[in-house]
Amino acid sequence: MSGPGSRCVPPGSRPMRGRCGSHRITGDNTQQKDKQEPMATITAEMVRELREKTGVGMMDCKKALTDADGDMTKAVEGLRKAGMAKAEKKATRTAKEGRVVVSMDKNVVALVEVLCETDFVATNEKFQAYEKALAQRVATSYSVDGDLSAQVVAAEKGALADLINVLGENIQVRRVIRWQTDGAFACYMHMGGKIGVLIDAAGETDPKLLSDACMHIAAFSPRFVGPADVPAEVLAKEKEIAAAQVGDKPANMIEKIVTGKISKWYNESCLMLQPWIRDDKKSLTKVAPNLKVKRFVRWQVGESV
Repeated sequence: MSGPGSRCVPPGSRPMRGRCGSHRITGDNTQQKDKQEPMATITAEMVRELREKTGVGMMDCKKALTDADGDMTKAVEGLRKAGMAKAEKKATRTAKEGRVVVSMDKNVVALVEVLCETDFVATNEKFQAYEKALAQRVATSYSVDGDLSAQVVAAEKGALADLINVLGENIQVRRVIRWQTDGAFACYMHMGGKIGVLIDAAGETDPKLLSDACMHIAAFSPRFVGPADVPAEVLAKEKEIAAAQVGDKPANMIEKIVTGKISKWYNESCLMLQPWIRDDKKSLTKVAPNLKVKRFVRWQVGESV
């Protein structure tokens, strides 16, 4: 006889497998555990090494190493991919801070504007180191004279993603020019690069004179070198505005008044005709008649273009 609570198993029937709760007790789970490969140990030294390579935060470095099973190369790739994704998400955020930087070497100069979201990042040493290195790369690695904005923006996409991953803000390369000259360059950075001025000149190119000319441009924002440099469509629009201001007057009077208004507008808009920064009774044309300013730019960080 069986004891109390026991079951009789009919001859020829299969015994039931034991259960623990709702789970079957079998040897399968043990075999599966034996087959699993051990996880790589992520040490503090590995995290520190990855952080030094990428500049990314400690927790992000540890996660990247864990995801890469301790493979440093794969962890770097993972962080770069994550940086690209973050860069795309941040691209719609407003970036109006930043700096204008210059790199000048004999007859080649590069001027670069890089934007970020806050002045805090604009003064960050990593941000400034990137700007400086970028300006140097543009001056030495490109051969085209003129506006290189589109080319450089495309080439810097990966480097920008890495910087965004480190600094956590939307960062943009906004404007880039590279000039070559057979004359002389001069530049002026105002307020730590909030305004950047660059001049390409020939003839009377005394360094002090060119330095003053750069300061003048920073202060008075001329639009053109001289009247001959004003585009025809811009001049036509100014004449149209001047004529509209005259009102109903005889045609011969309108012509004289418009001519006078355009002359005044030239004096306000052209570098060579504006009242000179060192003597407002004179213009740069009178101060330095042998100076030929071939071109200039005045960039202000975040301005409308």
